[in-house]
Amino acid sequence: MKQNSEQNLSEVGQAGAVTQKRPFTAILLDMDGVLFHGMEPIDGAIAFMEIIADFPHAFITNNPIRLPQAVADKLEHIGFKRPLEKFIVTAGEATASWLAQQKPGFTFFAVGAKGLRQSLSQYGNEDPENADFVVIGEGEGIDYSVITTGINLILKKGAKLISTNPDTTVDAVIQGKRRVLPGGGALVAPFAAATGQTPVTIGKPESLLYEMAMQVLGVKASDCLMIGDRPDTDIIGAQKLGIKTALVRTGRFAPGEALPQCMQKPDWDVNSLSELLRVFGW
Repeated sequence: MKQNSEQNLSEVGQAGAVTQKRPFTAILLDMDGVLFHGMEPIDGAIAFMEIIADFPHAFITNNPIRLPQAVADKLEHIGFKRPLEKFIVTAGEATASWLAQQKPGFTFFAVGAKGLRQSLSQYGNEDPENADFVVIGEGEGIDYSVITTGINLILKKGAKLISTNPDTTVDAVIQGKRRVLPGGGALVAPFAAATGQTPVTIGKPESLLYEMAMQVLGVKASDCLMIGDRPDTDIIGAQKLGIKTALVRTGRFAPGEALPQCMQKPDWDVNSLSELLRVFGW
């Protein structure tokens, strides 16, 4: 049942505690911009997670840099209750799992932070001379030499180009300052341009991360609510699968900021997780 997002906001603003029946039995959560910025929890996020602690939920992130264990470590370190690692689905883990399905024992050449290599190495082996896949993630490591190696593997060895996620930019906090960094979608661009090969993209808004999270929770799309801060990945990807969506304006979009007109509105558009709690009477 599609809700009018603007009406929801208006009702909450006027009454302060309007509640609705929760039309879902499980929650999928993005993290960066929803639960934290850098190493700082967002206001109300810890309380939100404490309140839904016994409600089925899983975390999905387009960030391929950290393994689930490292994600759990970070959440615990900044004040959240440590989640079970099986309920954390990262773009790196999803990419590794998908490649293993395509070719068991695959070889790869990875571009990006160490965590991506660790994820891929659980299923395959790194081979910069004869890789089956050139996998582009996020983080430092891309330079002229790396691009040269990657495009030669694609053009001369027949390797397939894989992108862990399509985000052209990602938000970060560096030395206490909010910064915008290049995302997977930007880092894969030179490889695609040089080879003419369209990359296979794994992360949101593609379906695999959502499907893996729903599988571990034992639920279907119509049972779920996706909470995210990015309409172009978190929200659109969930909508394609028939998952209900809530946009929180604690990340990419500030309260009151207009969303791109080409994007379908989320089911709920709220300023914070605290406001979402009030909407559903938690």
